[in-house]
Amino acid sequence: MEHDLIIKNGEIIDGTGAKTTHGDIAIDDGVITEIGELSSPQAKEEIDADGMAVTPGFVDIHTHLDAQIGWDPELRPVSQHGVTTALMGNCGVTFAPCKPEDRELIAHMMQTVEDIPKEAILGGLPWDWEDYGGYLNSIENLDLGINVAGMVGHAAVRYYVMGERSVEEMATDEEIAQMAEIVGVSMDAGAVGFSTNRYPPHVGPDGRSIPGTYAAAKELIEIAKVVGEKKGLMQNVLDFGGEPDFSRQLLKDLAATTKERILFSMAAGPDKGSGKRLCNMIDELCSDGGDITAISMPRSSGFMFGLQSSLPFSGETWDAIRKLDLDGRLSAIRDSVTRSKLIKEASSSKESLPYNLVFWLGDGETPNYTAGKESCIANMSKERSIHPSELFLNLSDESDGKTLFNYRMFNQNLEEAGEMFKSKRIFPGLGDAGAHVSQICDAGWATFVLSHWVRKAGIYSLEEGIRRITSAPARIVGIKDRGLLEVGKKADINIFDPATVSELQPEIAHDFPGGAPRYVQGSKGYKATVVNGKINFLDGEMTGVANGEVLRHVS
Repeated sequence: MEHDLIIKNGEIIDGTGAKTTHGDIAIDDGVITEIGELSSPQAKEEIDADGMAVTPGFVDIHTHLDAQIGWDPELRPVSQHGVTTALMGNCGVTFAPCKPEDRELIAHMMQTVEDIPKEAILGGLPWDWEDYGGYLNSIENLDLGINVAGMVGHAAVRYYVMGERSVEEMATDEEIAQMAEIVGVSMDAGAVGFSTNRYPPHVGPDGRSIPGTYAAAKELIEIAKVVGEKKGLMQNVLDFGGEPDFSRQLLKDLAATTKERILFSMAAGPDKGSGKRLCNMIDELCSDGGDITAISMPRSSGFMFGLQSSLPFSGETWDAIRKLDLDGRLSAIRDSVTRSKLIKEASSSKESLPYNLVFWLGDGETPNYTAGKESCIANMSKERSIHPSELFLNLSDESDGKTLFNYRMFNQNLEEAGEMFKSKRIFPGLGDAGAHVSQICDAGWATFVLSHWVRKAGIYSLEEGIRRITSAPARIVGIKDRGLLEVGKKADINIFDPATVSELQPEIAHDFPGGAPRYVQGSKGYKATVVNGKINFLDGEMTGVANGEVLRHVS
């Protein structure tokens, strides 16, 4: 028998957390057919994985690729970092259900919440649907590079039912019943669950918090009944700062109602002990037997800037160079008169970032996301007796405008984040791919887990680290045929070098519809990524093979 594909001589890590074994994997018709010593070692294609890890494809359970999928069905850069399945529809914001007359508003809401340009959304998607099943049907017609699954969002469902009243008013019992019915229909059409958002700073085009932010608990409980009946996932963004007691009780009530998987987002605080407190909190949330999981940013994240992207300084001269392209900005800062004006304006401005939380990503091939005080802008500027704006200009000049800086807004204390990630119920994985594209680039979250939390920090063994980015998130989504290397499972597979796998420096590209900017980021150390039995990524390049699928929910 000649197999479609054989991966030879690999160090096989099956995704269960079990010890690594050495062997081969055979693939036929998109499915794993043999593992170990092959009875028929002939194949149409072969990958030599000698000395490399062979693992399941990574499962990304927090993305906003709902829009990008329309013009970039390869879904870069997550597909360059081993992700073979991505979950869309997080945080309550989705493009369906949506009445034709509401399309611009729904697109604008995604822009204000997730920093995806409205014009790109309206121009880059076909908008040939009204219900959520129609949206899945539409993206199924695309040449998908990887697999995608989707949840239906509370904001869209609520606006579909209540219109303008959905923003601030309580729903009637009849409207709640109608929302629950729409969620059920959406899941029957393929949505793997329902997402909701209670975070007030997530606002719509008019500045008011998005629909569902202040919905009564009974509204969510009635929807949860339907989600539970259909054995789906409920994803939550909560306001632990403004309503901590409500948030904790809501999670417990949702888990008790659905008796299924509940997911929410969190971050460690800057203070010592915050990571352990979060571990204790989630253990308490699950003390009644609820299946509640949290995810968090894999590292300190929040806002990234540089001469090629955002300029976080105020002044007339700064405003002038914001209008220039990178070459124009470089010419401007290399003019001594202009440079002096820029430094003077920034130094005298009352508006500034907390420079003690801003870190230089370095000038190496890979970004230094874990740098200590030696790369803190406040310290670097003080040592040189210059203003942070002058340091920014000097480093930008030296790098031809490519260097970047990271404002650590979330998970500021990486040690506490590490304590948090030791919990069996808290996972690194809040990459937010497809969202905030001109502000952050955490789409390489899985690569960071391997390079930092496994290789450098050692909080996970390689086998446990792989489990946490493969079978564990697959279980949360409800995917049963992926996330493990087993005979009969779908052949979503990564081959990489654990000793070198890393993210490359991010950079700005203008490849969104209309030329809108976004960060992109390559990787190194990956030999290949296989999606449904076909090689999708090989030796640092996308192959152009479009073998991804829309993964629809099955109760």
